[in-house]
Amino acid sequence: MYGWVSRIRDLGRVKFVIIRDREGYIQTVAKKNDTPDEALETIERLDREDVVRVKGVLKRNPQAPGGAEILVKEIEILSKTVEPAPIEVENSLSSDLSTRLRWRWLDTRNPKVNLIFKIEAEVARLFREYFISKGFTEIFTPKIVGGATEGGAEVFPIVYFDKPAFLAQSPQFYKQMAVIAGFERVFEIGPVFRAEKHHTIRHLTEYHSIDYEIGFIKDYHDVMDIAEEAFKYVVEKIFESHLGKTALREFNIEKPMIPKRFPRVSLKNLYNILEEYGKKIPVGEDLDPDGEKLAWRYALDKYGSDFIFVTDYPWKYRPFYTMRREDDPEYTYGFDLLFRGLEVATGSQREHRYEILLQQTREKGLNPDNFWFYLEFFKYGAPPHGGAGIGLERVVMQLLKLDNIREARLLPRDPERLFP
Repeated sequence: MYGWVSRIRDLGRVKFVIIRDREGYIQTVAKKNDTPDEALETIERLDREDVVRVKGVLKRNPQAPGGAEILVKEIEILSKTVEPAPIEVENSLSSDLSTRLRWRWLDTRNPKVNLIFKIEAEVARLFREYFISKGFTEIFTPKIVGGATEGGAEVFPIVYFDKPAFLAQSPQFYKQMAVIAGFERVFEIGPVFRAEKHHTIRHLTEYHSIDYEIGFIKDYHDVMDIAEEAFKYVVEKIFESHLGKTALREFNIEKPMIPKRFPRVSLKNLYNILEEYGKKIPVGEDLDPDGEKLAWRYALDKYGSDFIFVTDYPWKYRPFYTMRREDDPEYTYGFDLLFRGLEVATGSQREHRYEILLQQTREKGLNPDNFWFYLEFFKYGAPPHGGAGIGLERVVMQLLKLDNIREARLLPRDPERLFP
């Protein structure tokens, strides 16, 4: 077997070397008179985190890690540590997060930390599996774009040869284009970039978004139905797996509570509900983090649900392409999905009528000339459509009840962090 040296115990005539690889730990045993002298001499030179190859006889031992051990016949040092590691891998979670992120490749050797990213990979795979099973086509859109997706200054400018360009805030325009282009149902899992100087436990400047868009919808409930089905599928499958069961034990968490149907509450009604929980939000204003947590508490109390859709967000807080309510244009057919008190998905029905979209662009104070390529999509027949974006890291953060979203990103980027 191959792996890293985790711990060494020298009891004189018996030496124990615990080896770690991606599957976990295994104990190797070297005994005088049983183990070749060359192997014993090599063990004398071992340090923690040395990379080794071990050859021997596997033997059951209920007292050993994993219930078995290897009686060493050969051991070879493949790579020697140059100096003591700056963090102790086995206890890396006791270090502060900034230190862990500085030495991330050591931090992730800790099996519990490593497990986070195995879960994340499986969550992404299961979302992909769900969308494909529902007839969605996976698309791959540009991450270098000529204009901001939602207007404003929350973009990273770059130099594209002799032209100004930006890193994409989302695949929003292109997934709408794909629906209009005849694909009807599309999704993408890819990076997005937000130049927001947030220093919170829930924001990153680069993260992975699971985006989908569907055409020929009746209303925004069709869009929410897809999000609800997808989350139910992912949560059910992840915790049926060995990986998920390991996570339940290692992180000391419980499965999310999922009702037959996720509650859907309009923001207007939620204002009154939150007052009963001691939270006053002025009518027409957005939810703050405390409001999201109280909405979750309400969902738990009334529906036994860790999920809740909050619908009909105010027009002033939604992008120009969001369809407004016909009966109250100050509100939209837009929604957020909250999971354990954190927004993990944002979506809406989109405005597909060219003249109204043009008007809404101007109403938001945007110059239509800057969005000419997007507005052109709607000149030649666009079906009623809608979609949502799901934050992969936020989903994993809430599934595992992590304290900080940076824990759910292998190499997080925030306003200060650019290395490693």
